[in-house]
Amino acid sequence: MSLIVFPAIDLKGGQVVRLAEGDMDRATVYGDDPAAQAGLFAKAGADHLHVVDLDGAFAGRAVNADAVQGIVSAFPGKIQLGGGIRDRAAIERWINLGVTRIVIGTAALENPALVREAARDFPSRIVVAVDARDGMVATKGWADVSDVSVVELASRFEDAGVAALLFTDVGRDGLLKGCNVEATVALARATSIPVIASGGVKDIDDIHALAGHARDGIEGVITGRALYDGRLDLSEALAVAA
Repeated sequence: MSLIVFPAIDLKGGQVVRLAEGDMDRATVYGDDPAAQAGLFAKAGADHLHVVDLDGAFAGRAVNADAVQGIVSAFPGKIQLGGGIRDRAAIERWINLGVTRIVIGTAALENPALVREAARDFPSRIVVAVDARDGMVATKGWADVSDVSVVELASRFEDAGVAALLFTDVGRDGLLKGCNVEATVALARATSIPVIASGGVKDIDDIHALAGHARDGIEGVITGRALYDGRLDLSEALAVAA
């Protein structure tokens, strides 16, 4: 079984950035042309892309919509989009504009009916973000930590028809500490829903480790800072994942 590698484009103020531990005040800017960055990833062989409207995650609505539309126009593959998508209208708007999958985080905890309806009406297009601090679900751009465990949240959507769970260990995100393979595999084994790993990917070793667990239900991996810092070669990562 192969692993999908999702290069990440995180948007803040129209720029391509990476945060450390989800902290908006700890942003590193990697470029001011998100569409051009999407084109570079496509040129390197990527056919999937993970895009996050960081400002939107905090505002609860699309803030970097122009940048996202530029990416959609520039990238020929499949785009997964998250950040502030909390109602039906927003889901429909992005799908109609060409986004393949919609990632729902905060609303999955606060409005599970929205996720269930969307997963029913848009089969294989809805991804639930399971963002964790110490095993508990974090929401609102990771600013709040709930009293719901990761496995409990996953179990709520077991029969809903969601495409995947996007699992992020917030404490590792953007820090190049290495992906929390153990926790990711544990979640994948605890649910029948495919799991996408995110947060902390450091180098090719993380890709090897996750690819070795594809049979456990790990569908893909998201990587950002390691690519931008040159610690991970996208072409090599794609080859290992395949």
